[in-house]
Amino acid sequence: MKTFEEILEKSKNEESIKPTLVVACADDLHVLEAVNKAYLEKMINVILVGDQFKIEKICKENNIDFKDFKILNSLDKKESCDLAIKTLKSEGDILMKGLVDSSIILKSVLNKESGIKPHGNILSHVGLVELDTYDKFLFITDGAMNIAPNLEEKIEIIKNAVYLAEKLNISNPKVAVLAAKEKVDDKMPITKIAQRLEELNSLDEIKDCMIQGPLALDNAISKESVIIKGITGPVAGNADILLVPEIESGNILYKSLIYFSKAKAAGIILGADYPIVLTSRADSFENKFLSIALSTIL
Repeated sequence: MKTFEEILEKSKNEESIKPTLVVACADDLHVLEAVNKAYLEKMINVILVGDQFKIEKICKENNIDFKDFKILNSLDKKESCDLAIKTLKSEGDILMKGLVDSSIILKSVLNKESGIKPHGNILSHVGLVELDTYDKFLFITDGAMNIAPNLEEKIEIIKNAVYLAEKLNISNPKVAVLAAKEKVDDKMPITKIAQRLEELNSLDEIKDCMIQGPLALDNAISKESVIIKGITGPVAGNADILLVPEIESGNILYKSLIYFSKAKAAGIILGADYPIVLTSRADSFENKFLSIALSTIL
């Protein structure tokens, strides 16, 4: 798959059995619009958790028919997230963050007693981006979950992104380990980590993908830049997955593409027992909708 249009076609389910989306703190217009559109397009069944009065008020004021939505009333943000997780385990298939800080819902997700994180797994965020200027999807990871991942954590982050790529029928995806330059520099630790990731891939210790690094962003996605600089390799100029050095650069890159380039985008957290739709509270209705669509095909 190369476009969200293809994802939308695959996510529409005419059968009676559809995945159930559980939304934590659902009292948000853009969230409810996105959920309603996904429901009307036969992608999902819906359970909304949060302030029932506010949820119903938003729906009524915006002509959203909520009669088929199950609503669980909970006024406190943390309690709503905990209830959403509990409901997800018994009735749901996908978790979605509504109008709540990421730190609050992730605390519920990561709770050792009641959460949905398998022991030993790394949870990571993948931003899927469709640009007019690039001929396929770009996967950006991790700009929302892991602050400064070490080598071992980056390996797991790559595996999560590769899993998503495979679900989109992209086999052996090309992973660019991003840095500020394409040469190893002792003063820039990320370049040494990038080199090691490439080595592990060549030794088949990281499977089902091709890894090259360090690569500056232009060398990862621009064939012209690669030719000018004389860079060779299986990923250079044609990356699928951009592995960013740390959360700040990933977050800035992802949001820059959305706001400056008007990219279509979807955000999802992988590595838990269930897919987690995690978008910014300021994200558009469309990006929230596309994120739901993406989650339904996992």
